[in-house]
Amino acid sequence: MAEPQISKTFPVKPKHKPKPRTPKQTPESKYWSSFKTKQIPDLISSITSLTFSPNAPHSFAAAHSASLTLYNPLNQFSPTATISAFRDVVSSASFRCDGLLVAAADLSGLVQVFDVKTRNPLRKLKSHTRPARFVKYPASDKLHLVSGGDDAIVKYWDVAGETPISDLLGHKDYVRCGDCSPVSSDMFVTGSYDHTVKLWDVRVRDSGSVMEVNHGKPVEDVIFLPSGGLIATAGGDSVKIWDLMAGGKMVYSMESHNKTVTSICVAKIGKDSGEEAQQYRILSVALDGYMKVFDYAKMKVTHSMRFPAPLMSVGFSPDCMTRVIGTSNGMIYAGRRKYKEGAGGGSDEELDRPLSKYEKREKRLKALGDAGGLGPVMEEPQIQVLRPSNFRYFHRGQGEKPSERDYVVMRPKKVKLAEHDKLLKKFRHKDALVCVLRSKNPENVVAVMEELVARNKLLKCTLNLDSEELELLLKFLQKHLTVPSYSGLLMGLTKKVLETRIEDIKASDALKVHIRNLKRSVEEEIRIQQSLQEMQGIISPLLRITGRR
Repeated sequence: MAEPQISKTFPVKPKHKPKPRTPKQTPESKYWSSFKTKQIPDLISSITSLTFSPNAPHSFAAAHSASLTLYNPLNQFSPTATISAFRDVVSSASFRCDGLLVAAADLSGLVQVFDVKTRNPLRKLKSHTRPARFVKYPASDKLHLVSGGDDAIVKYWDVAGETPISDLLGHKDYVRCGDCSPVSSDMFVTGSYDHTVKLWDVRVRDSGSVMEVNHGKPVEDVIFLPSGGLIATAGGDSVKIWDLMAGGKMVYSMESHNKTVTSICVAKIGKDSGEEAQQYRILSVALDGYMKVFDYAKMKVTHSMRFPAPLMSVGFSPDCMTRVIGTSNGMIYAGRRKYKEGAGGGSDEELDRPLSKYEKREKRLKALGDAGGLGPVMEEPQIQVLRPSNFRYFHRGQGEKPSERDYVVMRPKKVKLAEHDKLLKKFRHKDALVCVLRSKNPENVVAVMEELVARNKLLKCTLNLDSEELELLLKFLQKHLTVPSYSGLLMGLTKKVLETRIEDIKASDALKVHIRNLKRSVEEEIRIQQSLQEMQGIISPLLRITGRR
């Protein structure tokens, strides 16, 4: 058996450090955490729908109660307009492809089209006999709308004539959601509480849906993925991805939520270069208060965020700068990434790099020169040549930063030793132990004890302690004996101290008090361990069952 080596470096450091339990943040987690969240309060009832305008500055519309409020993300998410021309709760909203009009459906069954600037209702589409649950503009079609509701009918509208072109029948329960294909204005999908998702093509008349998939639970939301060949459905506690090109084959089922998933949307990693540039993700929110980011290329959840209320809706802006989440208590959590100048080129890491003083000066001169298009207003000042007669000559180069190819020679720093380290260097072992016990720093005490164990001097030091010094040691053992990172060393030391100093403990009332307290601490730790074992016995079968699923 190899003998423990004596530490040759000072100051001594504890060898048994607890490992950090928090995992290192991944680049993608840093990206999603970079959205600075702001709360938008004072909205009535839950936020049933969030949708972004396709045109800059990408304002978003929030449906709450019998109102539709528009927000500008560039102006601290201030409300720019509120549309209140509804007779019932607004359930869904959708912007037209040019961003000039917005359509909204309410629970009275009415679908209305509004001018975004004037907020005037331009068209009122009346045909649903039950509450209308969703409305959607096709990707590049300005003349038609798709809507569905609790009457289990999907309607394809001629907006100009205010008449439904087609009544698409096939669902057997409430139609709750839908989305239009990003590659064809004639195709769209709808989801229903009858557990099915149907693909429709308006060019195919009187033949029902083109394709049908069964989600297995009531469908709360459905979206097309950017390729147009995949769709994602949300219902129950799962999000499923289906391949339409393969005849409706299920590709993957994500079951990371604990409660019903209420809304999903497509988000894009907004980096201009690098491995993760222009990659798409699925954002899902649920009644458990969690937002999950799902990478459907690698089929795994890459990020998760917790919010203090059940989540009802989620939206992500086309410019990858804004993320909004609506809750059941009328709160919107709007996140905005910080805009950096010169974002048109370079990666996020390059944009975060601090500019040197010469780059700052060049940028300032360029800004002055470009004002009014008059060219440079002044020449760049020349750098002064330092000569030996100047005091700065002898300090030149000290502020320069090394490049990647430079070999850096570090000047050794003088280490300031603590009192117990000085005593250890002089081999005054007992004095070092007493000194560190009086400092009341548990890490230093354990470090000194480990050093004394390596020198085979710890037991000899405890035998030479007088009553007052022994009381200090027992106090420390009573307080830190059950700490997991120290218990491996302190348990054995406590046993040896009780065996070797039993006569001194019996002769002192003060030491007896510390022994009683020590006994109480050990009994309490035993009770805690027994309770934890009982809990482990309850949880282990449950984990085994969930693992089989």
